[in-house]
Amino acid sequence: MELQGKRIVLGVTGGIAAYKAAELVRLLGKQGADVQVAMTAAATHFVTATTFQALSGKPVFTDQWDARMPNAMAHIDLSRQADLILVAPASADFLARAAHGLADDLLTTMVLARDCPLLVAPAMNRQMWESPATQRNVAQLQADGIGILGPASGEQACGEVGAGRMLEPEEIIEEVIAFFAPKLLAGRKVLITAGPTFEAIDAVRGITNLSSGRMGYAVARAARQAGAAVTLVSGPVGFGPLQGVDRIDVRSALDMHAAVMARAAQADIFIAVAAVADYRVANAAAHKLKKDAGGVPQIELIENPDILAEVAALKDGPFCVGFAAESCNLEEYAQAKRRRKNIPLIAGNLIQDGFGGEVNRLVLCDDKGTHPLTPAPKSVLARQLVEHVARLTGAA
Repeated sequence: MELQGKRIVLGVTGGIAAYKAAELVRLLGKQGADVQVAMTAAATHFVTATTFQALSGKPVFTDQWDARMPNAMAHIDLSRQADLILVAPASADFLARAAHGLADDLLTTMVLARDCPLLVAPAMNRQMWESPATQRNVAQLQADGIGILGPASGEQACGEVGAGRMLEPEEIIEEVIAFFAPKLLAGRKVLITAGPTFEAIDAVRGITNLSSGRMGYAVARAARQAGAAVTLVSGPVGFGPLQGVDRIDVRSALDMHAAVMARAAQADIFIAVAAVADYRVANAAAHKLKKDAGGVPQIELIENPDILAEVAALKDGPFCVGFAAESCNLEEYAQAKRRRKNIPLIAGNLIQDGFGGEVNRLVLCDDKGTHPLTPAPKSVLARQLVEHVARLTGAA
């Protein structure tokens, strides 16, 4: 649970996207957050306070004169107890009032009186979002240090299509988790490879491996949460895009090599997590090989480029991190691979310890020796790896 113990006030304003806030409360709670909901009067026309009370386990506040507060200062007491105020959805009206310091209801008064950070997720019709007034208000909020989450583009409740949709609850959760994460790699550009490669034999068959891509995607997510600008070069996997990560899809080792080498010189850190095929088929067929063509096809293999070694050899290239999946003698083989590639850090794991699964065990190998990590979910291991990289690069 990545928000364990965080106290979050969720402000809900009037708009059809208010129904998504119910799922947001559930997901925040699932991540361990303590959620207190405060609604505007307009919001209660879309979703009832009872819904949010049931999901959060706490009474909902809608009135700045709420008698449940002995001092009649809900706007003070609620904000003082919070680590974050998150307003989702944030209507155009709310953005305007917050930008100009108006305080005529509980939520805007609380925002003005807060001593904790504020994030807002705008939600409105595309023309309202694009209007000069709204854009001025958003610019003022950003200048005041308020984080703007979204909005997204797409089909809207009014039937129009364009920017103004509130981010989905899962996307907002990712932004909140990233907000709280220590920014150990702030200002750094991180290039990461993930997943397998696929080397074609013919139009439908190929050589690949069992890599799921989970570890590479976990590392990309952790680096993004640590404040880095992340580019992820991904082989064929079953995952969708990562929030806030620039993803480049490739298929073969040659594709991955080209994508990486075009970007490596601009990167500060390169983390090669992908399980790149060592060989490709030299005589791949353009069409499907027919079984009844007679005899067993003769497949000629040639070696693929060593992406990590090439990046490590670049003059003034990035800090390089490799991965080694072994079936035995993990520390010995991982350190030997690190020295052979001439890289400062390699993360090794035994295939039988979680290759392709959700949980794994890593050993980090650098010039000072080996550093075994306790078996854990890959999201946890990825954060520990990023922390180690930050220390070695002087960022932490």
